[in-house]
Amino acid sequence: MSKIIIGISGASGAIYGIEMLKALKAANIETHLVVSKTAQITIAHETPYTLPQVHALATHTHSAADLSASIASGSFKTLGMVVAPCSMRSLAEIALGSSTTLLTRAADVCLKERRRLVLMARETPLTSAHLRNMLAVSDMGGIIAPPVPAFYSKPENLDAMVAHTVGRVLDLFDIQHSLVQRWDGVPAE
Repeated sequence: MSKIIIGISGASGAIYGIEMLKALKAANIETHLVVSKTAQITIAHETPYTLPQVHALATHTHSAADLSASIASGSFKTLGMVVAPCSMRSLAEIALGSSTTLLTRAADVCLKERRRLVLMARETPLTSAHLRNMLAVSDMGGIIAPPVPAFYSKPENLDAMVAHTVGRVLDLFDIQHSLVQRWDGVPAE
């Protein structure tokens, strides 16, 4: 079975990580979840989910403080990792290779092992430091994929916008899903 690590950091937008877990479960992908301490607050504030409900969506959960977890080692094979959402603090740690939590250590492992790392960076406006950190991660092979809504699909609600963004990230791992309304060109007039 394929495995993917999902990190949920403390930035606004925890629903992206939650919906990612649901989509991966539907695709029969084994998930390893790490939720930062500040993400626990964001989940409680922004979503109808409790932390145990979010944990139940994952195949395996790991404490952000457990730097001895399986996903902290390059010998633990995965398809890669998605941090959804990715706070600027987590982005900075990943860009600098400063692994103070399991979330940032697992991301560092993906980079060093040349596995796919997708950071759904969630902040606006951006400072020069944010942009430099994004460039540093990109230069190391990571993918910066901010959760930017697509309007060509004419989403009917926020759930549709979130689903489309989650689907576009799943595309980066070649995971089959039906979350995205594919662009097929502009209708002729």
